[in-house]
Amino acid sequence: MNGIHTNGLTASTSHSNSIDFGDDLPNGHAPTNGIAGSSSSSSTQGDIQLPPLQPHDDELISHIFLQGWQSGHYSDIGLHVHQTLYRLHSIVLSRSPLFAHLMHVTPYPTNGQPRTLYLNLEAEPDVTPEVTLGYLYSSRSIHGVHPQNARGVLAAACLLGGLDDLCQYAYDLCRTTIGASNIDEWLDFLERTPAPTETSAPHNVFGPYAEKLREDVFECLVCKLPATLKVTHGRVDPEGRKELLKIFSRVPFELFKSVVESSSFQIGTDQQRFKFAKEAIEARRSGIAKGAEENVVLAFGGGVASGGAVHITRKVRKRALWKVSNQTSA
Repeated sequence: MNGIHTNGLTASTSHSNSIDFGDDLPNGHAPTNGIAGSSSSSSTQGDIQLPPLQPHDDELISHIFLQGWQSGHYSDIGLHVHQTLYRLHSIVLSRSPLFAHLMHVTPYPTNGQPRTLYLNLEAEPDVTPEVTLGYLYSSRSIHGVHPQNARGVLAAACLLGGLDDLCQYAYDLCRTTIGASNIDEWLDFLERTPAPTETSAPHNVFGPYAEKLREDVFECLVCKLPATLKVTHGRVDPEGRKELLKIFSRVPFELFKSVVESSSFQIGTDQQRFKFAKEAIEARRSGIAKGAEENVVLAFGGGVASGGAVHITRKVRKRALWKVSNQTSA
C-alpha cells in the first residue's frame, strides 16, 4: 500500500521513463486527444441511445484510487515526506498548485529514474498529509477524516491548495468537536500559532482558517465549556467548576483576558466571575504565568469604557540585576 517505507521506487522502474512533448502542446497536437471534438451534450447519437456514463466514471475513479493511490502501481513520480516515500502520479499531483509548481521546477533525472519531490514539513508540525494525498485521487479518502486528525488534514489541504471542499469539511469537523476532552490540544495549538497584529501577519499554513479556529476556541471557552461543565448562571456544579479552573490555568494570557472580560462569559454574577478569575490567576502563577504578575479588578459603577465589570491586567516582572564589585586586596 502507498505511504509505507518499503514502497520504494524500485518496484516501478519499468514506468520510469517519461517523454517530454512540451508542456504547452495539447495532447494529440489538437485541442482534443487525437479525436474530433464535439460540443453536443445530447444523450443520443442518431437513433442510438448512449449508455449510462456515470457508472463508467465511477469505475474509472475507483480504478485510479485502488491501483494508483492504494497500491502505487504505474507510478511516475515519488514524494518524500519525513521518512515515508509515496509512489504517485504526476497527472494527479497536478491538481495541487503546490505540487504543480514543484514538478515544474524539478527536472527529470538523467539516469532514467522517476522524478522525486521532497516535502519538508519540519516547520509545519500540524500537517498530516496522507488523507489529503488520497483525496487528490478520490473523494472516498474523506472517510479517513475524524476529529483526531481533522486539524492535520485541514493544514495539509490548505498547504496543497485547490481542495476547498476538503478544507471546509475538515474545518467544520474541528469547529464542532472542540470541547473539554481536547481543549488542551487546542490551547497548545494556539500557543504555537501566533495571532496577527496591527503591524504583522505571521505566515500560517492554515490561512484564513487560523483566525476562525482561534475564534472557535474562544467561543468554546466562553459558552460551550461553562454549559458542558454546568458552571453557568443559576447552577454551579462544584466538580465542573474545578475542571473549568484547571482548564483556565493553561489558557494563554491574551485569550484568558478576553474570555474572562467578555460579557458573554456568564458563570454567575460579576462578583462570582471576579472570584473565579482570582482563583484561576492563583492557579496560573506557578505555570503559564510564571515570571509575570497577573491581577483581576472588579469595577463598580458606570463609566467603564469596555462595558465590563471584571478586568485582567498583566505585568512582566523585571529580572533583578546584581552589581558585582571588583575589589582587589592591597
